[in-house]
Amino acid sequence: MPLSRRPGRCARPPPAPRLERVEARAWLEQLDAGLEDERAALPVLALVAGQGVELDEEELRGALRRAVLLLAAGGDPHRDPALDGRPVTALARDLDTLERRAALSDGLAGLRATALGLPKVRAALDRLLDPELAWRSFAAALIAEELGEEGDG
Repeated sequence: MPLSRRPGRCARPPPAPRLERVEARAWLEQLDAGLEDERAALPVLALVAGQGVELDEEELRGALRRAVLLLAAGGDPHRDPALDGRPVTALARDLDTLERRAALSDGLAGLRATALGLPKVRAALDRLLDPELAWRSFAAALIAEELGEEGDG
């Protein structure tokens, strides 16, 4: 389900329909089975956990536009954004609020509770206990999602 693009409305960035606990467990099991490097899972886990993060549509659109321009200025605008790269850190800074970080943290705690017995996913979620890394992972996922939508349209 793509981001809602209505001006003045709050958007939530769900990469998939909201996952109930049973669905989330099945999804996490699939992720764990196919995961070779937990670092690759950081943005997707942050995006799923961030379904409860409320973002103003106009604020998000402007911040994403700036981040994509920074990405393009650095070369190929369709490459995966680096978690410590300027586009990601700029977007993370632009969208940062205590309330949004708290919502992301709550979502990550829910995923951690569901991921018991899944060592690769748990390792990735352990890394996301670092609030700065979690927030940048969320920002990187938003950029990747935006680039995917641009490629679809």
